[in-house]
Amino acid sequence: QVQLVESGGGSVQAGGSLRLSCTASGYTASVHSMGWFRQAPGKEREGVAVVYRLSGYTAYADFVKGRFTISRDSANNMVYLQMNSLKPDDAAMYYCAAHRSGLSVARLVSADYSGQGTQVTVSS
Repeated sequence: QVQLVESGGGSVQAGGSLRLSCTASGYTASVHSMGWFRQAPGKEREGVAVVYRLSGYTAYADFVKGRFTISRDSANNMVYLQMNSLKPDDAAMYYCAAHRSGLSVARLVSADYSGQGTQVTVSS
């Protein structure tokens, strides 16, 4: 089992920045990919960004390309999401996800493990 704990959410104005962090614990050696997905009220979950733990490969949803950056600290089992130029549409609960094989951004919503989420609010 893998446990994921997110932090770093909060409230910002449009155009602002936030950095989300996720700490993984447990059987982290089994994790191949980690990332973030989000869910806004009344909307479907959607993948945001993924990073492969060993190779560092990254991929992003089109709606965050150029604004969000995902990174990992494999030695400390952490993954980060730097979010810049935030828009009101980015407001959502953000969940950290981990999977035991490579996973596309879109499929992050079905990852083996996910955390409890951290709330991001963006005001216009």
